[in-house]
Amino acid sequence: MNVIKTKLDGVVIIEPDIFGDHRGYFCETYSKKKYAELGIDVDFVQDNMSFSAQKGTLRGLHWQNYPMAQSKLVSCTKGIVIDVAVDIRKESPTYGEWVSVELSEENKRQFFISQGFAHGFLTLTDDVEFRYKVDNFYSKEHDRGIRYDDPTANVDWGTLLNGIEPVLSDKDKFGPELKDADSNYEYFTE
Repeated sequence: MNVIKTKLDGVVIIEPDIFGDHRGYFCETYSKKKYAELGIDVDFVQDNMSFSAQKGTLRGLHWQNYPMAQSKLVSCTKGIVIDVAVDIRKESPTYGEWVSVELSEENKRQFFISQGFAHGFLTLTDDVEFRYKVDNFYSKEHDRGIRYDDPTANVDWGTLLNGIEPVLSDKDKFGPELKDADSNYEYFTE
């Protein structure tokens, strides 16, 4: 298994070991022991799956506030997405910065996003299946988000969209900007 650190502390890309032969392939998608050895020592309590029918569907940027904050381990099991994490931890040296990774059924990469980050993804193909492991249960009361085109984060969806008009929910289209968002994440150093 290969782990790729990003510029955001708490966000990593994971490339699982794939064992293939003439029959197909096998890969371990999660092992609590192995992931803890990588520094991902969270207790996942819920698995989620989403389906996006249309290329250009943009979901995000979302998080849950404390005490229902969530770390996420995400992957794309059908199709291709660009997955994005934005640092929303107040006083963080990387506050408002973002990283992205392409996740697909072919590369089998995973993206681990710890608590303190907004998350979203853009589908690059039709018929996308996307999976999440989360370490806290969904709570509508704590669910938050910012606009996909927030000027502080300035995610370059234009380049990522390659001229495609994004398919958005009203929540994602009309959410607040990061400067006005109700985020209760703080940045702490150890």
